Amino acid sequence: MKRIVLVVCDGHRDDLVQASLCPAICGLGRESIRFGHHRSVYPSTTRVASASIATGCRPARHGLHGNTMGLVSADGVQVHDVGPPGFRAAMRAATGATLRAQTMAERLAAHGGSIVFSNVSPGGAYFQDPDGHGHVYHRAGSYGPGEIAIAGDDALSVSHDGAGDRAMTERFCREVLVERRPALAVLWLCEPDHAMHANILGSPAHHAAIAAADACVARVAETVRALERRGDEILLLVGSDHGQESIETAVPVTERLVAAGLKESLDSPEVAVAPQGSAGLVYLAPRAADRIAAIVDCLRAQDEIAEIHAGAALAEIGMAASGCLAIAFSMAKRDAPNGFGVPGHTHVVADSAKTPRAGIGQHGGLGRYEQSPFLMLRPPGGAAGRVETRATSIIDIAPTALGFLGLPAAGMDGRALPLR
Repeated sequence: MKRIVLVVCDGHRDDLVQASLCPAICGLGRESIRFGHHRSVYPSTTRVASASIATGCRPARHGLHGNTMGLVSADGVQVHDVGPPGFRAAMRAATGATLRAQTMAERLAAHGGSIVFSNVSPGGAYFQDPDGHGHVYHRAGSYGPGEIAIAGDDALSVSHDGAGDRAMTERFCREVLVERRPALAVLWLCEPDHAMHANILGSPAHHAAIAAADACVARVAETVRALERRGDEILLLVGSDHGQESIETAVPVTERLVAAGLKESLDSPEVAVAPQGSAGLVYLAPRAADRIAAIVDCLRAQDEIAEIHAGAALAEIGMAASGCLAIAFSMAKRDAPNGFGVPGHTHVVADSAKTPRAGIGQHGGLGRYEQSPFLMLRPPGGAAGRVETRATSIIDIAPTALGFLGLPAAGMDGRALPLR
C-alpha cells in the first residue's frame, strides 16, 4: 500500500538546517532529495501556507488571504483573526464557503483517507481540512469526517510547545502510522516557530526549539523505516512552511492612513488593514474604491514599506482582487546579521492585538529569509541524497503526493516534484 507522510517543522528556515543544530533532519537529507530553491507563498504565514499545502494552490485560487483576513459586512469590511476555532463559521457566513479549492483530505476521502495532527493555531490546523473530509487532531478540538467532534481520551490534548510536539509525535507514530495507516498522515509541529516568536533568532532558546523539532523528525523517520521493512511503500516529505526574520520596528500603517485622510477613523470599516506580520493587506469597501490610487501613493511614501501590489498586479504574488481585497504590501528588509549572527531583518505592521518586541522573529512578507522554508523528499526505501536546483514551492507538495498515489491533481497551481 502506498502512503504519504508529511512532517512540517513550522517556521524552520532553510539556512538553519545545519548538522550542528538538527542532525536527524540533515541525516535524512543523505537519503532524500533536498530542494535548494524552495519558497513559500504570499503572505508567508502559517494559516495561508497550511491552505496552500493542503490544496496545492496559491491564495488567489483557494481564497484564504492571510493570518488575518477582511470579510465583507453590512457596513464595509471587518478584519478577522483566522486563528480561532470559530473563524471557519465566520468565513462560511460571509462568503458561503471556506476554501474554494479541493484539499488533499477531500480528494483522498474515498482513497484511504487522511489524518492530521497539528500543534499550531486552530486556524493553521483546521485549514488542512476545513470541511471535515478526514480527521484533524488539535488541542482546541479534534474532529472526524463530517466535522464530528472527537471527545475524551481520543482527542488531542498536548501543550503548545516542544514538549507538546513530542507527545503528539509519539502518538502520531504509534497510532496513525503503525495502527490506522491512512493514505495521508500529516504531523505539523509548532516548533521552532513558536519559540522564534518569543525569542531572538539564533539564541539558545531558538536552538533548543530546533533540536526539539529535530527529535520529532527522527522519531517519524525511524518509524517509517521500520514500516518499510515490513513492506510498506511510504513517501516521506519533511519541510517547513516559511522562514523568519528579526523584527526592527512596528509601523502604524492604519494610523498613517487616517492621518492622511484616507481612512475615516481607526475603526472605520470602509478601509481595513489586515496585518500579516511583515506584510499587510488593504481592503476597500465599494464606497472607498476610488481611494485605491491615493492609498498606494501613501504606502509608497513610507520608507518601511518595500513592495506594493494593487488590483490586477496582485496576481504577480499569487493573490487576487476578491472580497474587497485591493492592495498587498511587504515591509522593507535588510540582510545584516543580528547579535547571534543570524541574517535578515524586517519591519512589521503594527497590530492592535499584539505588541511585537524588536529582535524576535516574524514573517509574512516577501523577504529572502521568510520566503525560504526547506523541503526534503525521501522516496520509498530512500535514495542517494542530492540537491535539486530547480525553483519549487510549498504548493508543489500536494500534486507530488497525489501523483505518488496515482491520483489526478487537476486544478492545482503546483506541479509534481521528481521522486528520484
